Amino acid sequence: MHFGSIDEILTFAIGKENEAVEFYNTLAAEATRASLKGIFQNFAKEEEKHAALLSDISGNKAKIASYEFKKIPDLKISDYMVEKDYEQGMPMPEILKIAMKREEKAVKLYQTLADQTDNADAKKVFMMLVQEESKHKLGLESMYDDYLADQDN
Repeated sequence: MHFGSIDEILTFAIGKENEAVEFYNTLAAEATRASLKGIFQNFAKEEEKHAALLSDISGNKAKIASYEFKKIPDLKISDYMVEKDYEQGMPMPEILKIAMKREEKAVKLYQTLADQTDNADAKKVFMMLVQEESKHKLGLESMYDDYLADQDN
């Protein structure tokens, strides 16, 4: 993947975030339990925040400067899953697998974009997004792990 300018990178990344918003809103709309609906709505809101951050990098200097990076554990559960498309009515474990894989891909995408830019602000924003998407991935992997653990009881 090669981009000619920071604007091309940002436009591409914003498109990816908007796709994620649509995906999580679809899952929220189809959720049969209120708790799942809320989880997916929160993920959609987080992705909307990411798109807004990307849309206004220059206007977010203070937020970018004050962002604190933390080590996010990687359970690597999605690393061993095959990517598949979402279909309405899928069982929850399959939905979680798809969502985990999407977040894994987002982490890799933003890491790649960070590696490809020399713009310090853009690099930091992409690394912020790597961390935020890593948090989503961890949350989904934890939900999946908990779901499987509950199946044994």
